[in-house]
Amino acid sequence: MPKYDFAGQAAVITGGAKGIGLAIAQRLIADGASVSLWDLDSERLVKAAESLTGKVHTQTLDITDSDAVDAAAAAVEREFGHIDILVNSAGITGPNKTIWQYDAADWRQVIDINLTGTFLTCRAIAPYMRARDYGRVVNIASIAGKEGNPNAAAYSASKAGVIGLTKSLGKELADTKVTANCITPAAVKTEIFDQMTDEHINYMLSKIPLNRFGLVTEVANLVAWLASADCSFSTGAVFDVSGGRATY
Repeated sequence: MPKYDFAGQAAVITGGAKGIGLAIAQRLIADGASVSLWDLDSERLVKAAESLTGKVHTQTLDITDSDAVDAAAAAVEREFGHIDILVNSAGITGPNKTIWQYDAADWRQVIDINLTGTFLTCRAIAPYMRARDYGRVVNIASIAGKEGNPNAAAYSASKAGVIGLTKSLGKELADTKVTANCITPAAVKTEIFDQMTDEHINYMLSKIPLNRFGLVTEVANLVAWLASADCSFSTGAVFDVSGGRATY
């Protein structure tokens, strides 16, 4: 496994209390970073922080609350003095229903957390990175954002939005040494599966040529490269970690 030098760098990871977000925190800390974990679940944040070795800061917040996000970014600046890396991993799947069965409140919740939450954190943290002329933004999208999974319209649309947002942000930051990229995992088995039906889980597995789900460590390894100084000529780009599912 390649090692990256994150010594002296600070990372914000949304959805950092569990799953992919926690695995990313473990990887970045192993390579020398300090991390600020953002999550709505305060109890899981405490457990996550206790499981990590290194400098860990936590923020309990709702990433759909713009004022809370702005305050959390300012708190990390005070704690670490800088924010070098932002990883947007927070997200929900929403119910598995057809569009004509989908409740509008469920739709809004998925879009608010997955897309608007990512927008708000990027909006809050990008100015700090621009001021120092360095930073790495990595947004976790999904292969569903490229292909559109049936019975998951809100999730698919939200992740397609994350891809578009990332491409826009990368171009807007292109006059700086701040990059913005996203990754599009196929299904990775985490607690988010608890939000899905067995039928939908089996559908996702059937679409992966490697015939297995991804590992959180495999996602974290790709994020580590995208968050490193070595990734200097990729921005506004989309990177697949899909077990062969991606077709473009």
